[in-house]
Amino acid sequence: MAVKGIVWVVLIGALLFAALRLLEHFSLYLPMGTHAAHPKTYGMPYEEIQLKTEDGLLLSAWFIDADAPNDRRALDDPQLPEMKRLVKTPVVLFFHGNGGNISHRIQKIRYFKAMGASLLIFDYRGYGKSEGRPGEVGTYRDARAAAAEALERAGGDPKRVFYYGESMGCAVALQTALDLPPQGLVLDSAFTSTAEMGKIVFPWLPADLIVKNRYDNLSKISGLTVPLLMIHSPNDDVIPFSMGRRLFEAAPEPKRLIETTGDHNNGFLDSPQWGPAIAGFLEEHIQ
Repeated sequence: MAVKGIVWVVLIGALLFAALRLLEHFSLYLPMGTHAAHPKTYGMPYEEIQLKTEDGLLLSAWFIDADAPNDRRALDDPQLPEMKRLVKTPVVLFFHGNGGNISHRIQKIRYFKAMGASLLIFDYRGYGKSEGRPGEVGTYRDARAAAAEALERAGGDPKRVFYYGESMGCAVALQTALDLPPQGLVLDSAFTSTAEMGKIVFPWLPADLIVKNRYDNLSKISGLTVPLLMIHSPNDDVIPFSMGRRLFEAAPEPKRLIETTGDHNNGFLDSPQWGPAIAGFLEEHIQ
């Protein structure tokens, strides 16, 4: 092959590789910059705070204190199930999924408020009002900053701190639980790895070779040292229930799997056991 032909092959290959990288990034991270609402919109007092990461970025976060008085709008919702209020107050660190920002989790915030848990929810870099651009390593750095804040909000007592992750947030929560163990971990609609998800979404692409942000939960979960609650719907239309089952089987004891109903994003609204299951887990393990 002539030198000119080789140059063209290399150039086309480089462009294709760059295009695949962009495809991965924009398929995995779907941030929104504008907040659609805030807890006070629904009658819940909250504190807007900033977290600083180890690499100097500022992240946007909300703290919702379980003991701060609500107005009637907060819990005046027929979709909220009956839940016995927790005797002790945990601090739950909320790791949201790959789309939107913290303002799109208001309904779940209401559930945690109703069960009597204080909640710290934060936006990863590049999401909402947070600085930076998302990536796997960066989200782990963001999580460590948030975990330090959650521990401080719990008065320095790790036995009061729990992590809750949804979808992609499960991967960030799991890694953080390995680095900075909480009292318990809740994984809601978790996948095995982004490489395996890539095979489902883009079956014609060699996902194992091109995925950079791997979030490999399956290879990590055996190292977990804290109690685990897994929640997943067999009707999940994004992350197969079989992935959640494989993760659960690979996880060490103590562990529990709760099957819910409905789709990936809104199934918790159709599952009356969702809130009580989490509340029961918090009640069982808080010290």
